[in-house]
Amino acid sequence: MKSTVEQLSPTRVRLSVEVPFDELSSDFDRAYKSLAQQVNIPGFRRGKAPAKLIEARVGRDAVLSQVVNDALPGKYSQAVTETETKALGQPEIDITKLEYGQSLEFTAEVDVRPDVTLPPYDDVVVTVGSLSVTDEEVEEQLKGLRERFGTLKGVERPIETGDFVTIDLSATVDGADVEDARTTGLSHEVGNGDLIDGLDDTLVGMTAGETKEFTTELVAGGHAGEEAVVTVTVGSVKERELPEVDDEFAQLASEFDTVEELKADLRQRVEQNKKLGQASEIRDGVLEKLLELTDIPVPANIVEAQAAEQLHDALHQLNHDEDLLAKALEAQGLTRDEFEKQAHESAEKQVRVQLLLDAIADAEEVSVDQQELQEHILFQAQRYGMNPGEFIQQVQQANQLPALFQEVRRGKGLANVVLEAKVIDSDGNVVDTKSLFDREGDEVTEVEATAGDEVEATASDEVETTETVAVEASADEAEPESAAQSESAAQSESAQQ
Repeated sequence: MKSTVEQLSPTRVRLSVEVPFDELSSDFDRAYKSLAQQVNIPGFRRGKAPAKLIEARVGRDAVLSQVVNDALPGKYSQAVTETETKALGQPEIDITKLEYGQSLEFTAEVDVRPDVTLPPYDDVVVTVGSLSVTDEEVEEQLKGLRERFGTLKGVERPIETGDFVTIDLSATVDGADVEDARTTGLSHEVGNGDLIDGLDDTLVGMTAGETKEFTTELVAGGHAGEEAVVTVTVGSVKERELPEVDDEFAQLASEFDTVEELKADLRQRVEQNKKLGQASEIRDGVLEKLLELTDIPVPANIVEAQAAEQLHDALHQLNHDEDLLAKALEAQGLTRDEFEKQAHESAEKQVRVQLLLDAIADAEEVSVDQQELQEHILFQAQRYGMNPGEFIQQVQQANQLPALFQEVRRGKGLANVVLEAKVIDSDGNVVDTKSLFDREGDEVTEVEATAGDEVEATASDEVETTETVAVEASADEAEPESAAQSESAAQSESAQQ
């Protein structure tokens, strides 16, 4: 088989493939065997008729068409492999020569990973927050611990921010009751803003047994985006009493004997949390800086496909109800055009991230062994709260193992850049990234374990609607298709020729 490549653009090529007729012999054997099961020829049992009789019955062109349908996907993939074409997505197949006894010739236009010139890693400079811990931060942690051990006591006074109340709620839109907005005996901490906009402001100053009305905009349900009159009735009011900060409290709330020991431990925990946050900030900052410094041509077809997938996901969450989507977007102050524009921008950024990380992994010659893949699978299973065996089964059924492999490979590549980048904290100190990200034995670093999440987060930061419309571009779900994944597309395309 002979294959040549013509570069149409930085992100698209045309493969021209010539397959000698004798290379199709095994495909002809399979075609005759398949057709023998489909036709009845007098004097022969089904499946036993000779090839010449089958050809005479169905016609040589029908046999040739089936051969091409069966052979084309494999020949396309073979051409991709032999020419080292980094194919993405589905090819557009055009059969240019199809004659019995002569070579099969076809062309395939397909998007490809572009050549990406990476900047020197020491050009990547990012600034992150410092790890210094203030007394105020320690006191905030101590306050949270005290609240966990606090007790609620009923009070007979107007409601204040921070009180705990039980309330009944109901709502009307244009005078009609909203059934799914009615609730009784609901517990609520005043001031946390978890419920309806305007509720906390209304509750402050009310007393037990009092009823008030206020106007707000509903954000969920069948009346999302519509203005409603909400009625709230207070059942009870309680305040939280916090325990005194003394050695007795330290012994109650921790394994320490004294308040000083407890505060020292809280300080250490705050610092550790800051290290984790700083590690994440470094990873995000390095990736953003790389995107800023690197010219990455983007395959338009891949972006369009992923943007369409985001729109499909949003509609799927709303049972493909276009009216409900319109209401949800209106509640966010978005038009359909603005939403689709954001989805397109999000998809384009996601593709850029993927192409960048793939280029880094190639440049660093990153490999992934079985243990690293297993560790990542376990990490993802824990993330989704699933049994590892069940998670692996679902991954295999969805053919997502290649996507998980790519996540690990991209993560390792990004980790290499992070270790060489220059990082400065807000106090002007140079951050030792090796102390945060370096590997010990086979332990997966934080940056490697979460690089796949970074692809998802980067892509989804710019696309947000309502609680019921959350469009997230997952790396798992939005992985550009490889040549192997598009074989079925090639087969379908050839059937139309």
